[in-house]
Parts: sequence; C-alpha cells; structure tokens
Amino acid sequence: MLVFGLVALAAAVSASAIAYWLNRDAVLTRTQDAALDDFRKSLKEATDPLPSVPTCPELQDAAARMADNTQKYEVVLVAPTEGGGPCPAASADELFTLKTVPEALRSAVDRKRAVAGSNTSPYHLYWQRITVKGTPYLVAGARVNGGGPTGYMLKSLETERQDLNSLAWSLGIATALALIGSALLAQAAAATVLRPVQRLGEAAHRLGEGHLDTRLEVSGTDELANLSRTFNRAAERLEKRVEELSAREAASRRFVADMSHELRTPLTAITAVTEVLEEETDALDPMIAPAVQLVVSETRRLNDLVENLMEVTRFDAGTARLVLDDVDVADQVTACIDARAWLDAVELDAERGIVARLDPRRLDVILANLIGNALKHGGSPVRVSVRPVDDELLIQVRDHGPGIPEDVLPHVFDRFYKASASRPRSEGSGLGLSIALENAHIHGGEITADNFPDGGAVFTLRLPMDASRLNEPDQDSGQDNTDGQDGPDEGGKR
Repeated sequence: MLVFGLVALAAAVSASAIAYWLNRDAVLTRTQDAALDDFRKSLKEATDPLPSVPTCPELQDAAARMADNTQKYEVVLVAPTEGGGPCPAASADELFTLKTVPEALRSAVDRKRAVAGSNTSPYHLYWQRITVKGTPYLVAGARVNGGGPTGYMLKSLETERQDLNSLAWSLGIATALALIGSALLAQAAAATVLRPVQRLGEAAHRLGEGHLDTRLEVSGTDELANLSRTFNRAAERLEKRVEELSAREAASRRFVADMSHELRTPLTAITAVTEVLEEETDALDPMIAPAVQLVVSETRRLNDLVENLMEVTRFDAGTARLVLDDVDVADQVTACIDARAWLDAVELDAERGIVARLDPRRLDVILANLIGNALKHGGSPVRVSVRPVDDELLIQVRDHGPGIPEDVLPHVFDRFYKASASRPRSEGSGLGLSIALENAHIHGGEITADNFPDGGAVFTLRLPMDASRLNEPDQDSGQDNTDGQDGPDEGGKR
C-alpha cells in the first residue's frame, strides 16, 4: 500500500503540477495579450488628436479616455508641456502613479533603438508582472513613435489569481482522491495477490518446521489458487511419505529391539557353555583348544554387540532415563580404570572433591568407551584430565598415537563406522563412541574429537555439573537401570 501510495502521489503531483503550469501560462498569456493589444490601440487613438506640445488638462483627458476600457486598466501619460516640464497625467492618482512603474521598465521604454534590418521602430512596447501590497499587476509601457507622449498601464491580475487558486484547489482535491483510489487499489491488490502470497509463505515456513498437516484455503480459479492447490497436494504427499518412512523406521527399530531381546536367551546359554569350555581348555585336545578359544571370543563379541544394539534402541525410542546421584568425578574415573585393569596404561590428572550430579553408570559407560578406544587405537600413555569450568565438567582423554585422519574426524561418532578397511572384523562393533555421545546428550552435554597439536587424538567430554534440571520430568518414571554398555568399543576412531 505504501508503494502504491507513493507511486500515485508522484504521478498525481506531477500531473497536477504540469496541468497547473500549463493553465497558469495560458491564462496569464491570454489576459496580458488582450490587455497589451488594447493598450497599444488605445494609446494611438488617444494621442493622435493631441497637439505636439499638449497641456496637462489635455493629457489628463486623454488618460481618462484610455482608462475607460473593457480591460479595466489604469493609465499614466507623460509628455513635455507648454510650461517646459513633463506632466504625468494619471487616470487614478490614488492607485497608479509614475512611481509605481519599475525603474527598469521605464528605462527600457525610453531607450531608443536603431532602425535597421528587421527593427522598423525606434521604440517598443515593454511589460512586466509586479506585486503591489500583495496584489499581482501587469505593468506595460510604450512611447509613441514619430513623437508623442509616453504611456503606461497598470492592470490587476487578482481575478486570474483567484481562478488559478481555484484550479490549484481542484488539482489538490484530485490528488487526494487519487491517493485514496490508490490506497483502495492497493488494498484490493493485497487482498487478491499479496496476502495469498504471504499466507503461502507462512504455510511453507510451517511445513519446513515439521507441521506436515499445514494446508491452505483455496478459493477462485486464478494462478494463485492453482498454486495453493499444488501446495496442498505436495504437502499431502509429503505427509503420507513421512508417515510411511516413520512407520518403516519404527518397524526397523522394533525389529532390532525384538531381535536383540530374542538373542539374549540363547546367548545366555551359549555364554554359560563357553565359560565352561574356557575353564576346561587345558584338558582339551590341543587341536580343539584354538577353536574353543575362537568360539569364546566370538561369543563375547556377539554378546557385547547385542547389548550395544539394545542400548541404541533405547536411545532411538526415547526410553533411556537418567538415574542421578552425587558423584566424585575423580573417584568415578579411578573406579572405571581400576575395574578394567588399565591403571598401568592410564595417567589421571583429577583433583578429588569435584562433585557433580550425574548418572554414575552412564558416566562409566562414556569413560570406558573413550579410554578403551584410546588404548586400542591410540598410543600410550593415555592421559585423562578432569577440571570444572564454570557450570560445566570438562574431561579430556588424550592418547599419543598418530591421531585421527582429517577425513575421518566428521564420522568418528557415526554408528558402525570403521575407518580402516583392513579391520572389518575388529573386536569393536562401531557403536561404542556413538553410545558414549548419546549418553552425553542425555545429560545435556557433548563430546568432540580432535587432534592434539603435539600429536595424538583428544576427546573432550563436556557435562553439566548438575543434570537435575534435564531429568525433572522423568525422576519418578522409568528409572531404567539396566540399559547400557559397560565396556569399551572402538566406535570408528581409526
């Protein structure tokens, strides 16, 4: 509406200004041409009967005859008299005298021009528009060629000014009506074009935010209505497609969860048998012992994989819960290292007394995966440092290996990712770091991986010192204390 208004204003003002200027020029030109022509004829007719040296009464009488005209102008006649001095004779002394005539105009009237070529007369008629006491006038003057008096006229232009003022008011009203019309036109355009486009943009924004049930009201048969129908059809197809994909994803998750649960029972039995076989390894035939050891190791690997898959399904289903407790972080890290017999390979830099409210089991899972990953694929010694930073707990796990290739860094936390194609059947499943990251996220924290400038990889774990605010809605429901992975996994670090 503002654009329409500005365009209409510029067009209306321009048109009004041009119309006013043309009309003003036409009115003034017509009025002054008529007055000047009448003054020229009247000056000749009134002065021809006068003697070469008239008297003042004769000049006064001639001025009165000239002022009695249809153009309504006053006259002043100036000529030498018998007494020797000039006699200015005015038709109306109270209104028009010789002093009223501008000096420049009098000089132009008295100036004699050489008669030559196209100039056939030594004296010419000159005019000028002036304002006296707020009233516009036309002043003109001429000297009779061949000898005779000099005449001046004064014509009021008040009537023309009033006519032009009326025209200006009319043009102003027309401009205001044009602005009102442009506003109505802009309103109609907004209702028929801009607002539907705005609603379409808002609907597209809501659709992009995930509100797949967004639809537009369609009315009419124009291009915008067709566009709205196309948008609704696209949104409907997208909603159906997303529902299908969501159903397939849910089915896949249920399949993984069901498969993991179904595998736990036979795995329990197989694990028991393999433990018995492992205890009897020394009594077995040397030819059979390697096969038994392979079965034992692969059974453990399969058991870890199933536990990891169950943990992943809990995160995907959103059923994983925090069981919070006040944890001395240094004691927790020491316990994690001691439980896995890593004391000789890990250096710990942590002050006692750093207490955070976290889930100790999930913190143990995170630490076990990060430290175990560093020990398997990095270089000794592995250094673990713990320090509080503002309201966060910062834990860094650094190894002294060759580091992580730059093309691998973005994928170290991807599920089942293994950078080395030569180790497709390594001990880890490729889920350890992914599970560690999910456990950090459920605390409201984050894990990042990078290469240390002096060599080796460094994993940085950031956790809030108090995760209670994240767990408030879930404290009394679903304290799942059995999900998770207790051991390390390679998680695709190398």
